[in-house]
Amino acid sequence: MAITLPEAAKLSTTTLQRGVIETFVQAGSILDRIPFMEIEGNAYAYNEEGTLPGVEFRAVNDGYSESTGTVNQKSESLVILGGDADVDRFIEKTRGNLNDQRAVQTNMKVKAASYKFQETFFNGDVAVDPKSFDGLRKRLTGAQVISGGTNGIPILGSSVNDIHAFFDKLDELVASVPGLDGSNGALYTNAGLIGKIKSAARHISADVFVEKDINGKRQVVWNGVPILDAGATAQGAAIISQNETAGSATDASSIYAVRFGQDEGDQAVTGLTNGGVQVEDLGQLQEKPAYRTRIEFYTGVAVFGGKAAARLTGVRNA
Repeated sequence: MAITLPEAAKLSTTTLQRGVIETFVQAGSILDRIPFMEIEGNAYAYNEEGTLPGVEFRAVNDGYSESTGTVNQKSESLVILGGDADVDRFIEKTRGNLNDQRAVQTNMKVKAASYKFQETFFNGDVAVDPKSFDGLRKRLTGAQVISGGTNGIPILGSSVNDIHAFFDKLDELVASVPGLDGSNGALYTNAGLIGKIKSAARHISADVFVEKDINGKRQVVWNGVPILDAGATAQGAAIISQNETAGSATDASSIYAVRFGQDEGDQAVTGLTNGGVQVEDLGQLQEKPAYRTRIEFYTGVAVFGGKAAARLTGVRNA
């Protein structure tokens, strides 16, 4: 049974680990809702439906033409995400009266790991970093990539018709991920586009409103599906950038629709892990007078269904 990181934090009996998991959750809009399925070993093999068998009508006393479907065997490997946080004994001793210096450094390391997971979830490419995993941008193909138009599509544009055209595309995106709703998934883009969507909705009195989710975070909702900021990298750049190319436009971006699932049977996007978030206090090092905390997350992502996610391209902040 898969479990989300917020639930894992509740079940953790170690104070340090609970704090680390909670920081993961607070730092990302993916990690606070994607379920992680516990697997054995370092990879998960599964069968994906390839082609369906044939069926036909028959007349009385006729037989059927035998046929069988095909399946494609696939595998998702776990990767290792984490790092070490060292604090010199001198700093801990002389500055510890102001803040717990080890806790500060651990918190910063966890935030960096959370940003890295979220960035990889969308933009990961094993051809660029073979130690990571492929993200949705590389995985989604064919009908699950919806074009906003030859030269992109503005959200506001120059007329009410442009606004309606954009929301029609947004509806098309949601419809391309069957079963997507606020309980099992979300739409993801950058903060600038979310602001523009709110503005466009006010122009036509569309059904877009702001509410708080189960974690108390404010979110914009479209037809029951939250529209969330995919966040930024550790360097501060938007994970879903506003510099994609669509024809003659070089200021376009994307909106992703993602439905999360507990396991292979949900035909959705599911996180994979072996052991969850691992936190170890290694104590004082032998090679130098410093204390070390090690954080590791054996993780991966599986897209179990062909319509588990989709991407709308060419969206312009205009």
